[in-house]
Amino acid sequence: MMNFLVYILVYPVIWLVSMLPFRVLYAISDGFYLLVYYVIGYRKKVVLSNLKLAFPEKSDKELLKISKKFYRHFVDVFVEMIKSFTVSNDKVYKRYKFTNLNFFDELYKDGKSVILTGPHYANWEWIMSLDSFVKYKGYAAFTRVANPYFNDKVLKSRAKFGTHLILTSKIIAEIKYNQKHNIQAMYGLLSDQSPQLSKTFYWREFFGVKVPIHTGAEMLAKRYDMNMVYIETKKIKRGYYETSFRLITNEAQKYPDYQLSDIFIEKVEKQVRTQPEYYFWTHKRFKHKNRAPNNE
Repeated sequence: MMNFLVYILVYPVIWLVSMLPFRVLYAISDGFYLLVYYVIGYRKKVVLSNLKLAFPEKSDKELLKISKKFYRHFVDVFVEMIKSFTVSNDKVYKRYKFTNLNFFDELYKDGKSVILTGPHYANWEWIMSLDSFVKYKGYAAFTRVANPYFNDKVLKSRAKFGTHLILTSKIIAEIKYNQKHNIQAMYGLLSDQSPQLSKTFYWREFFGVKVPIHTGAEMLAKRYDMNMVYIETKKIKRGYYETSFRLITNEAQKYPDYQLSDIFIEKVEKQVRTQPEYYFWTHKRFKHKNRAPNNE
């Protein structure tokens, strides 16, 4: 009952805000930036701590500048997520461009499915629009929202381009089904955040700090002989993004354990270093930095 009450009180407001033009939403975002950064101070200590660990060579002044730029972008992404509830497909296509879609036309010919993996960088929500341009059956792993009514709305919003949202725990079953029925599919995973320690198999350095690493993308690519592809997104200007795709490997089974995860992390770090303000610094990525087992 409480979930439904919260939904009927909050969702109409979200829907009305979502209907506003982008220029108005970004004006609202400017106001929320001041509130989030200067008044609420949402995770400011976490962000600065992460930045200091990642960029020890930078001065406090430089880190503060990156932090402020990050919060402006962070709030922009939040309003873009809200806009996703009602935005038309055509408007997303104009704002979220793909540079090398022919890459997938060539890749499709080998008959394999694809593990598409990337970081929480720039805008990762609108990558769902890729499903409108490729032959693969598209899937994206997601975590269920606690409120079931909001969960349904989020699923509907993210699936508007034809992408199938699937719980991470059900991905393997879906892969097996698709392989049995000769369905070439593309499975999207964001693999840069900190895994649960109970599900950690591998530790390595990320920005010079030893942390647990998600290895699920590598595991799936190797176990089911899938192509592994990296998502590289750039923010061109406010509200506009450009995404390119880089092949990590089309022979995953030939790689030693964790080497593909190493390649992925190296690509993430290289990308983040170009424009660090567009990375998801509010996440406690380094919270397990002193907990690596002695044999790691």
